[in-house]
Amino acid sequence: MLNFEFQNPTKIIFGRDQISKIATEIPQGAKVMMLYGGGSIKANGIYEQVTKALEGFEVVEFGGIPANPEYDILLEALRIIKAEKIDFMLAVGGGSVIDGVKFLSAAALFEGAEPWDILKNSIRTFRGLPFGTVLTIPATGSEMNSGAVITRKTTQEKLSMGGPGLFPIFSIIDPQVITSIPKRQLANGITDAFTHVLEQYMTYPTQAFLQDRFAESIMQTLIEIAPRVMDNPADYEAAANFMWSCTMALNGLIQKGVPTDWSVHAIGHELTALFGIDHARTLAVIVPSHYRFNFDAKKEKLAQYGKRVWGLAEGDTDAVAKAAIEKTEAFFHSLEIDTALSAYTDQFEGTAEKIEQRFQERGWLGLGEHKKLAPADVAKIVTMSY
Repeated sequence: MLNFEFQNPTKIIFGRDQISKIATEIPQGAKVMMLYGGGSIKANGIYEQVTKALEGFEVVEFGGIPANPEYDILLEALRIIKAEKIDFMLAVGGGSVIDGVKFLSAAALFEGAEPWDILKNSIRTFRGLPFGTVLTIPATGSEMNSGAVITRKTTQEKLSMGGPGLFPIFSIIDPQVITSIPKRQLANGITDAFTHVLEQYMTYPTQAFLQDRFAESIMQTLIEIAPRVMDNPADYEAAANFMWSCTMALNGLIQKGVPTDWSVHAIGHELTALFGIDHARTLAVIVPSHYRFNFDAKKEKLAQYGKRVWGLAEGDTDAVAKAAIEKTEAFFHSLEIDTALSAYTDQFEGTAEKIEQRFQERGWLGLGEHKKLAPADVAKIVTMSY
């Protein structure tokens, strides 16, 4: 097991009817900006619950944060934050809204000329404008971590940011909120969380027995509850396990003491930036090809995963590892998620080369757990994914 440090200051408030507790978590006298997405919270009753809980606070609302939070829209919110002297933010939404609020948390106190530099130059944030979250769409784990990913349409870029100053103060997780989520988003959430675990697990053995078991249990839980969640989002126990699995998949715990990969996300972000494909679906496109291309380096862990998560028992290490990739792809298909880029766009000519060039320009010359995956290798993986 590798050396590590772990601190997660986010308070989780989990369970039925917990949104009413917002008022006890926000500092009295705070001027609050409530941020949300396209307005679905006004149709499913969450908006009413939140606004009722915020009675007594001075509240400024900002709606319209899109999936893959857009930089230029966030700049509009930033201008209001500064003009209105906002001192606390409340993100009401899924990962996109929460990521957007994390960017605003950093940008509100950023002293540079151009907030995009936070992402472009990988500037870590050690102190941000405080915020809490009300999670409405489980998937990203952003409600209990300090990372964010922001999109800039004008340059077709999607970059990440983070730092210890960007943990939510609190996050409210009420499993009842998923009842109104469309099946497509439920499938995306399951796939996103599952892939988050894979990125922290599917590397090479390091004798980190407990971390492996944590990761495997999250994947087993997602596999078990996926049909129940897809069939009936109102199944409270399935919804509760789904939401908590998504949170645990990326709150920092399972990555401690082990090597991590994250190449799948780096490549997937480019596909979203270029084609607007749902984030989770870009991951499903890249995962099988990535593991097949890097098979020799990952086969020991792939075989362990195949045996422990999928119950594969027949064959040698290579056979079990290959079958594990097939099982993973079949799992995505069971959620009605295609794993070929051609299912999402017919404009992929030159995509691999374009992504290779972008990685070279950014200096991303060695990705993955071994830092050996070169831009030319990334191009091959993308081509395999067509």
